[in-house]
Amino acid sequence: VGIPWVMLLWASGIRKAPKIDMAGWKVLLPIGAAHALGHAGAVISLGAGAVSFAQTVKAAEPVFTCILSYIVLGTVFKWQVYSALIPIILGVSLASLKELSFTWKALYGALTSNVAFASRAVLSKKTMDKPVGENMDAPNLYGVLTIIAFILSLPFALYYEGPGFMEAWKASTAVVGAPWLIRQMALDGFYYYTYNEVAFITLNKISPITHSIANTIKRVCIILATVLVFGN
Repeated sequence: VGIPWVMLLWASGIRKAPKIDMAGWKVLLPIGAAHALGHAGAVISLGAGAVSFAQTVKAAEPVFTCILSYIVLGTVFKWQVYSALIPIILGVSLASLKELSFTWKALYGALTSNVAFASRAVLSKKTMDKPVGENMDAPNLYGVLTIIAFILSLPFALYYEGPGFMEAWKASTAVVGAPWLIRQMALDGFYYYTYNEVAFITLNKISPITHSIANTIKRVCIILATVLVFGN
């Protein structure tokens, strides 16, 4: 959904299309891979356990961002910043121990997503400070990363889910109907794309660790929403 959307913006001239040379693509390729891996880990985690558990574990993402900020950017924060991470670590640990719907697959998926998205944030911030092409502002950077992530994900999607796709599609559409399912999938993709684009615009203005900690508010909102919708 994100690719035709951003392609439309570039083709119509509403947004200037990026111009990237081969050296720039080499820089962006691992960031796109991190984006693909982070999203895959999150989806696997959501599918293997409760939404609330996946979001609780993903709330530990600031910890990984802090570590990677030091390794990649050489950023050292004040002790107050590090001490603020302690409640997050303790909360995630407690939630993991007490989770009734705990599965190792959900935990590993969420942790993989944490590492991948923390890497994406830190490497993207580095790229924002030193753009690798023309018109490579934050929204266009996310658009390019979406294209890379799609290309890298497609072979795995076809291999693992391709053979069973039609059977799953028929089973789903038999319950809710094809028009409803297509609309929901399109909306899901559009919401995901626009949310991440706004997140990248925000990341361009603040540090990765500040961005990551602020992002934990989203986890709380999602958990509260699942309480209302799913009755967890």
